[in-house]
Amino acid sequence: MERALTLRSAHCQSAYWDKGKLRIINCLTGGVFAANPILLEVIRFFFSPKTIREAMLEFDAYSPESVGEVILELMRAGLLLECGSPEAARDDLLDSSWEPWLPAGGYHFLTKDAPYLKGGLSAAQKRRTMPGTPQPLKFKTIEGAERIALPASDSKRDSFFRTLHARRTRRTFSPAPASLASISQLLQTTWGVQGFIKTKAFGSLPLKTSPSGGARHPIEVYVMALRVKGLDPGLYHYDARGHALERISSAATARKARAYCADQPYAARAAALFIMTAIFARSMWKYRHPRAYRVVLLDAGHLGQTFCLTATRMGLASFSTAALKDTLIEQDLGIDGISESVIYVTGCGMPAGKRPRGAGSAPRQARNTS
Repeated sequence: MERALTLRSAHCQSAYWDKGKLRIINCLTGGVFAANPILLEVIRFFFSPKTIREAMLEFDAYSPESVGEVILELMRAGLLLECGSPEAARDDLLDSSWEPWLPAGGYHFLTKDAPYLKGGLSAAQKRRTMPGTPQPLKFKTIEGAERIALPASDSKRDSFFRTLHARRTRRTFSPAPASLASISQLLQTTWGVQGFIKTKAFGSLPLKTSPSGGARHPIEVYVMALRVKGLDPGLYHYDARGHALERISSAATARKARAYCADQPYAARAAALFIMTAIFARSMWKYRHPRAYRVVLLDAGHLGQTFCLTATRMGLASFSTAALKDTLIEQDLGIDGISESVIYVTGCGMPAGKRPRGAGSAPRQARNTS
């Protein structure tokens, strides 16, 4: 006898009102169902696994055809899942991995794989995508408040401040390769372990050049080597404790780099991309409130700035971007996208028309791009 199809409701779903209409969304897949409030009873019914026949008996006040059509629509939207299916397994993984941070943690998944403008658009084409209203004011002042003029600082003689003022986003690169030594220094300085501190409550904790909430350091980094002298093109995981690269695959091409960065052309011309992911359990173990998700993003931002300053100091052109094709990257890295998920990408290359500088001298001030 053929086994009856058993269904259950997705664990991670939310309901909201949109202009008077009830909508239900699967936080993991983004599937949306425009629903009549009565359908919430159908979803509630399937909180424990049930067959379609059991649903027909439960909702016998409605025609079997209408109940069947509703169930099919809920399945298409990913709100009802077949027990034992890969979709149900991912839903279980999300529910177990993110339990302390749900439902607020659904924000992370609902913002993955966003739609992006095509690369190479003209300025006029980009402007047409913007609202017709004036831009918000770029600076805030408080009307009527007492103003105290501040003394000007002279930081030109200090190499750190020269580096800080020289940092700019670069989107043009020389075709020359970066050296393995420079990639190594970028990794060691930005993501590498500088030492350890012993604590009574949490044991030995790693120290890095960027701050991390609770010293949890949830961010991992992967290198897409495109043009690195002394390193074969490929995808690598950086072992921060051992300061070593672990080869994942040879799937590293300029075309793939551009695809990773939402079709932004300049990514294809970089010498290397640095793909940051987050292992959320590291932060979640200590911080059970979903506010800690913000801290994970802040950690990535700290690392991004450290990377850009280090690259600037070394005379490399650098950039950072959050315009990413999440699922494509996660599949290539071999991570599940739930317990570990892509967050942020930085990249670098040799400056267009320039030779690399030594690590001991800051580059000259250059044209501001961002």
